[in-house]
Amino acid sequence: MIVDKSVEYIHQQTKDQPFFLYLPLTSPHQPIVPSEAFQGKSGLSPYADFCLQTDAAVGAIFEALDASGLSDDTIVIFTSDNGSLLPVNYKPHQVKGHQSSYIFRGKKGDIHEGGHRVPYLLRWPGVVAAGSQSDETTCLTDLLATCAAIIGKPLPDGAGEDSVNVLPALLGQTTNQALREATVHHSFDGLFAIRQGKWKLILGAGAGSMGPPKPGIEKLPKIQLYDLEQDISESNNVYDQYPEVVERLTQMLKEIQRG
Repeated sequence: MIVDKSVEYIHQQTKDQPFFLYLPLTSPHQPIVPSEAFQGKSGLSPYADFCLQTDAAVGAIFEALDASGLSDDTIVIFTSDNGSLLPVNYKPHQVKGHQSSYIFRGKKGDIHEGGHRVPYLLRWPGVVAAGSQSDETTCLTDLLATCAAIIGKPLPDGAGEDSVNVLPALLGQTTNQALREATVHHSFDGLFAIRQGKWKLILGAGAGSMGPPKPGIEKLPKIQLYDLEQDISESNNVYDQYPEVVERLTQMLKEIQRG
């Protein structure tokens, strides 16, 4: 229904009047309830069926833009607010060679990359080159400042303190330094992490996920530091090798928390 209403809304728009459409799909979030048309369609699992339903919803939006003659004048952003809810090595998918979190550690709710690293696809015909990529670290909070920059409307004082204009990254422009000084992460049960450049510091043991602590977690180091350039799967905790990085990032996170 929400997709049908969105398509209907698009068909009502004209080229001379800007519009904004926010479409928060319920798929593939829990509860896993693919509609009848998609049940069993993937041949893998109800979750995979639900992902196919998501694909179809996105396709319907693009078809509506094409039919309305609005495709060339519309920015489309597709992203998510968290990683997959499936556990690592989910057997119904693993036997078919699929891993929802790819090479990343963890899932939704975890402090590790599998919980926070999400798809971010943008189409802006004639402005953003097709197939282009950026290595800039961005956050969904950056959409506010970035959209404000696109339309040339500065944010009012006190608005979007955590939002950074990442338009240069979208346009493929090179900068002398990262657009974001750092990015703060937070797990389901309260673990904080901070990322700056290649470094990611987690102030706690384990994943900070929705389930109970795993046996033996009390024996793990209370600090985790990962070099994401060398260890994107976060398998090698190097906190004891770089105490100066741990100290610097810890102080930076405290300053950010103080506001």
